[in-house]
Amino acid sequence: MAGSGHVPATGDAAAGWRQGVTAPGVYADLQAQRACWHPVAYSGEVGDTPAHAELLGESLVLWRGPGGEPRAMSDLCVHRGTALSLGRVSGDEIVCPYHGWRYGADGRCVAIPQLEDPARVPAQARVPAFKVQERYGLIWVALQEARWPLPEVPELEDDSWAVVSAGPYRWQSDAARQVENFTDFGHFPWVHPGLLGDPARPVVPRHEVRTDGHVLRYSIVRPEAANTDDFPVFGNEQATPPERRSRYELHLPYTITLRLDWGGQRGMVYLFAAQPVAANRCAGYVVIGRNYNFGQSDQVIQEFENTIFGQDQVVVESQRPDRVPFDLAAELHLKFDAVAVAYRKAMRALGLAADLSCPDPIGQ
Repeated sequence: MAGSGHVPATGDAAAGWRQGVTAPGVYADLQAQRACWHPVAYSGEVGDTPAHAELLGESLVLWRGPGGEPRAMSDLCVHRGTALSLGRVSGDEIVCPYHGWRYGADGRCVAIPQLEDPARVPAQARVPAFKVQERYGLIWVALQEARWPLPEVPELEDDSWAVVSAGPYRWQSDAARQVENFTDFGHFPWVHPGLLGDPARPVVPRHEVRTDGHVLRYSIVRPEAANTDDFPVFGNEQATPPERRSRYELHLPYTITLRLDWGGQRGMVYLFAAQPVAANRCAGYVVIGRNYNFGQSDQVIQEFENTIFGQDQVVVESQRPDRVPFDLAAELHLKFDAVAVAYRKAMRALGLAADLSCPDPIGQ
């Protein structure tokens, strides 16, 4: 797993790195990722009032139709470029706030009030509409036909499990940095001491990564950090810290399912999905299910996640470049970085990361 590291930048070059300037290289290909499902909002954030969202550098307007169905299309009136999210919803149409043009859920303009016959709409009066679905308490959008379905997480749709959401966690980094941080075992004792790790036990246990198409599967067993009085969130059933058994599925490009247990009946499942807002901005969504502590307030888990993601954010936003370099020679990798290595290889192999400095990145 070892690779060579990059030479630290100096002088003017170092100033460029600090400002977030990224040198040419292999990075996430946002154009290719249009054919993937991405979260853009929690379900409760989208109602009968237009809501703005950003995905892969594209501005979206979200709303619900008469039956509660989520809708998504470009947040841009074709007439004068006004943001449709500033308008209003009327039935299954969205009304532009500037001139009152009305758009159906398919993006086609259906009425122009300034015309003698408002229904005589030019054929080119339409905006892109996108595929959208609602699952696990999230609104998901694919800007093109999706290559793969969403992961199956039946626990989050089972009434016998308590489900809570946290976030979104908006970071000044690319979504791949946020995903790699979630799967990085080596940082737990240093960034989250007493919560997820112990500096006295920094060695990362052996684990193997299996690549199955667009899904990476791996498991790890490691000593559990004891529950704290502030955050009694884990299902530890023993007086002494037990072992935590973690089973991961990383669904490319940016969605992770994590199932935890401690050798007993108690279990917890995480769904983590990073929204690639733009090349160097992301938002992380967390949905957590558990089959214990049913009387516990959602706020306990939410404050725990806020603490963990807050600790991570400071570190990840300091990383340079602010986008994951998918060229393995760009950073130093050791054996405990097996997940990151497998992730970077798979992203390149499936065309989700490419050398964007080349004229034909898809073909590289």
